[in-house]
Formats: sequence, structure tokens, C-alpha cells
Amino acid sequence: MNAFGRIFRVNIFGESHGESVGINIDGIPAGLPLLVDDFLIDIERRKGGTQKGTTPRQESDLPIFKSGVFNGKTTGAPLTILFENNNTRSGDYAKQRDVPRPGHADFVANKKFGNNEDYRGGGHFSGRLTVALVAAGVIAKKLLNNITIVSTILEIGGETDVEKGLQKAIDQKDSIGGIVECKVNGLPIGLGEPFFDSVESLISHAVFAIPAVRGIEFGTGFQSAKMFGVDHNDAIKDASGATSTNHAGGVVGGITNSNEMVFRIAIKPTSSTPKEQQTYNWETNSIDTFSVKGRHDLCIALRVPVVLEAVTAMVLTDLMLLEQRIPRVL
Repeated sequence: MNAFGRIFRVNIFGESHGESVGINIDGIPAGLPLLVDDFLIDIERRKGGTQKGTTPRQESDLPIFKSGVFNGKTTGAPLTILFENNNTRSGDYAKQRDVPRPGHADFVANKKFGNNEDYRGGGHFSGRLTVALVAAGVIAKKLLNNITIVSTILEIGGETDVEKGLQKAIDQKDSIGGIVECKVNGLPIGLGEPFFDSVESLISHAVFAIPAVRGIEFGTGFQSAKMFGVDHNDAIKDASGATSTNHAGGVVGGITNSNEMVFRIAIKPTSSTPKEQQTYNWETNSIDTFSVKGRHDLCIALRVPVVLEAVTAMVLTDLMLLEQRIPRVL
């Protein structure tokens, strides 16, 4: 449900307009230096309001350690971190309670949880909870040491020029999507298993926990369907496993081969759009015209790179611990 991982096990909790959101992580080795300052750079990268096209909602997002840290180091016990919600405007959502928003989880959440769900700001389905994922990623990156994970925006609205892509949305008074790429370097050979626990399977599982993700591809991805086998195969050059090309994206047979891991994800346009839409009104049993109110991202893809790095780091840290490549006491 809300947990992921086998040794580096992450449990996410909270709602967008609740008192706080947070993360509980079990399996962190004891002795890892951990301070509030370690989180500030990545937390700032995720924030809204700091760049054009993102929500004006601003939260301080200073991590509050509740357990698992003592004298500036992890203790080996489960680590709990809270992020307070102090800048909410729940009234924006109470007015729209009767009309489940297209593209959001409003309708399915109401049916699944019998009208008991917290609908304010999307509740537990909100992108607000990605701040907790980023926190888990900060810890995972520290444990991965010399393995580097870097995500970048490739396209916004089909444009490689981000400003041009955002302007398309501004001109249409609508939201817009994008493509984000992630590259991982320094991986050893041997992470992952065939079939269900392949590296691609596990990363894909974690990636789809990021709200708004609609697709993923590794290496040449869907373009490989147009290639011949001799062109797609990556020739092995030496005993290290280095290859002359990297169409596989650093993974063969579900297992890392030490080459750069490369994958891309597709991010849908933000579902909350100021454009007028039609949707079902469950109080009047009719179709209503409405417009989403509140503070929302013009392009949610702008805030995804650091979240993508975080969930990737979570998966790789879990695999490294399973392979005993990270000691349980540092």
C-alpha cells in the first residue's frame, strides 16, 4: 500500500492539507551522518514558486527528525521525518466537493474509501507527498556514495526549449506536460534479478509512485522497435563490460552491466487547469461546467527531476543492501 523496498524500506504518510506529511524508513545503516542541512538543496529543487510555471504555494519544508537520529548520526532504528503543512487553503476544495475533477483521483478515491477520504488538495494522492520521497532520496544518495544520479528536463510540450514550451501553455491558458531523463553512473555489475525483480521492473514500480507519470523507457526505448538486432545490440569492448553503444540503457537481462543507466519518463499535463471543463456532479446527477480553482503548477514536469532522482536512489540503495555492497554499520 504505502510501503516500498525490502531492506531500505520506505513508508510514506500524510495528506496535502493535513497537519504534516512524512516518511518512515527502516533499514538505514547505523552511523550515517545526517543533518537538516543535508536536505536543503534537494528540498529547494522540488519547491513550487521558485521557478516560472510552478505553483505559488510555498512551504518551508524543513525536515523534522522524530526518530532514528542521535548526535547527528543514524542509530540503525527506523527513521521518521515530518514536513509541516502551514500554507494551505482548504476552502478552495470545499467549494468543488460536488464535482470530482477530471484527471484527479477524486472519483475513484471516493468510491474506494466510501466517502471517508481527505479530498483537500488531493489528500494522500497529492504531489505534496513527493517532498517525503525527496527526503528518502537524500539519505539514499548519501548511502550510494560514488554512484551519481542526475535528472534533467528534455522537453516541455514537445519543445526542447523549456521557455518556448511553457509559453505554449501560457498562450493557451492551460497546463502542459514534459519528458524527464535520468542518468546513473558508477553502478556495479550485478544489481537486479531476472524477470520480476529486474532493475527496470523495480525502478518502474517506484517511478509510477510519482504523481503524473504516464510512461517510462530505458535506453533507446520505443525507438528500438524500429531497429535491426545487429544495430541494437551493444558490443562488449573489454573485461570491464564496457560497450561500444548503450542502446540497452545500462541493463541487460534485468541486471546492471556497469554502463551508464539511462531512462526517460513522460509527465502528463497538470490535471488542474484553469480551462473550463465538464464533469459529473454527484449531488445533482448531472453534467456541470466548471473550472479548477486554487494554486497549481502550469507544468508539473519542472519539479519532477529531483523526485525522479530520489526514487531511483531508493531502489538502487535497496539493491545494494540486498547484495551486501553497503555495510549495515558505517
